[in-house]
Amino acid sequence: MAAGSGMKVLILNQAFYPDVVSSGQHAADLAASLVEAGHEVTVLTDARAYDDRGRHFPKREEWRGVRIIRAPSTGFGKAARWRRAADFASFMISCSARLMFLPRFDVVIAMTSPPLISLLGALAVPLKARKLLFWSMDLNPDEAIAAGWLRPESAIARLLSRLMLGSMRRAKRIVALDRFMHDRIQAKGIEPDKVSVIPPWGHDDLVCFDQEARERFRERHGLSKKLVVMYSGNHSPCHSLDTLLAAAERLSDHPEIVFLFVGGGSEFHKPQALERRGAPNIRCLPYQSREELAGSLSAGDLHVVVMGDTFVGIVHPCKVYNILAVGAPFLYIGPQESHITDLLADLPGDLFFTARHGDVEAVVRDILVASRRPGRSRWHAAEFASRFSRQALVPRLIRLMEVFAADRVEGAAATSVTQPRHS
Repeated sequence: MAAGSGMKVLILNQAFYPDVVSSGQHAADLAASLVEAGHEVTVLTDARAYDDRGRHFPKREEWRGVRIIRAPSTGFGKAARWRRAADFASFMISCSARLMFLPRFDVVIAMTSPPLISLLGALAVPLKARKLLFWSMDLNPDEAIAAGWLRPESAIARLLSRLMLGSMRRAKRIVALDRFMHDRIQAKGIEPDKVSVIPPWGHDDLVCFDQEARERFRERHGLSKKLVVMYSGNHSPCHSLDTLLAAAERLSDHPEIVFLFVGGGSEFHKPQALERRGAPNIRCLPYQSREELAGSLSAGDLHVVVMGDTFVGIVHPCKVYNILAVGAPFLYIGPQESHITDLLADLPGDLFFTARHGDVEAVVRDILVASRRPGRSRWHAAEFASRFSRQALVPRLIRLMEVFAADRVEGAAATSVTQPRHS
């Protein structure tokens, strides 16, 4: 890449604008910011919505200067693992076919949806791209093994591990989301100085506390004068909801408390089943549009963040950044050491509660304490939340790309994005 010229960038990810899942929104934020910085961006993504497989997007589209190419895939959905695998495989095949006819790029950014999309990025170097950036939004097959979907000693697990490790070794730079993910990647034999830590940003351009939108949302959904305990986002096996749902059952005789589950994912059926069976204190809503996000998140009086005990460093609890942006107190259910507990050291003690998985009594107690706090006041976390804002983190990621794409070595740039503890 000539000095001073813009990069030609290809982003590979199954979800992208206008999809509402987290990885798609982060990919869209980066793509639009790259264009604003003078770079040329193409995105190769799925023609179907990630969670709503019956929803189709245009085959080709230009959005905010980003060229979007969408590859067809099957629409079996997530009702069974074979269905999800078939959707992933069909997308990979059609994505590979379209990649063959694309021009050459300076940088290909491979994310992790589907899990082996990074392999496609690795194979693109050097024929279709000069360098690979592996943006690790999660780790697989580590996630599948931790979830019990794969036996660690099985042939398929060993094969997937070798393929993923090959992608990491082929990458010029790997971006991990927290220090725990950095350590897991390093433990695979990857050089530490090849891995930079840049957390995913909150949607601060969309999310802030909005009193009017809060009241409209609560009135629309019959939540006025209730204490709303909210779990919003992806309902995943990585974040078991069993303890929270058990606490909701214990509190079913408290009509002033409502448990609101917003979003989707393979575990969303659990609160939905309770709602269908007539649980008086459980409500379920689908993912909210970007325009409704501030009102939806502002409507929660106590948010819930869950981290599975075995998933630390495999997935990242990015939902906490939007919670901080609206200044809401939250309940953390998870292991004693994680990215969330790293953050707690810098937060006022009255903003959060903590409990371990299985400790239903503690969760019930914390929710009742939150319900008795006068005024349900919110902490104005703007300064703290700004550390995880789009304005703070996207330029760091773009700068990292510009440095290695231009074949420069700038130690200060690499160091600035590698922060081992508090990001």
